[in-house]
Amino acid sequence: MDDEELRATAVALRRATIGLARRLRDERPAHGLGRLALSLLGHLHRRGALTAGELAAAEHLQPQSVTRVLASLEEQGLIRRSRGETDRRRHHIVLTERGATALTQQVGTTDLWLAEALAGKLTHAECRILAVAADLLEQLQA
Repeated sequence: MDDEELRATAVALRRATIGLARRLRDERPAHGLGRLALSLLGHLHRRGALTAGELAAAEHLQPQSVTRVLASLEEQGLIRRSRGETDRRRHHIVLTERGATALTQQVGTTDLWLAEALAGKLTHAECRILAVAADLLEQLQA
């Protein structure tokens, strides 16, 4: 693939992912958690206990930027903070059972919509291609 084809692919991919992200956002329940809150819960679900700094880094934000969201999640009982064993100044944040349930319910809505869209609009072979593409997109995020 030459440079011009790579650029055209990059443009098409950017447009498609932005459009899909917008549609997935529209499918989320209106009364649910915000994007950042869901993302923070997702990191805790996948990676286990993290510090506020680690969560902020995962989101490419400053720790102060996640403080209010973490306080709200803690107030709702979706996360729990505990002091570190070796460094008592550091708080480790963990997902509570209630938080895991909330995360599953929130993303379940959009996952269901997407699965139905895939089944209704694409062939089995196209769905398998998207499964490979999803793995490749994960690699681009690293």
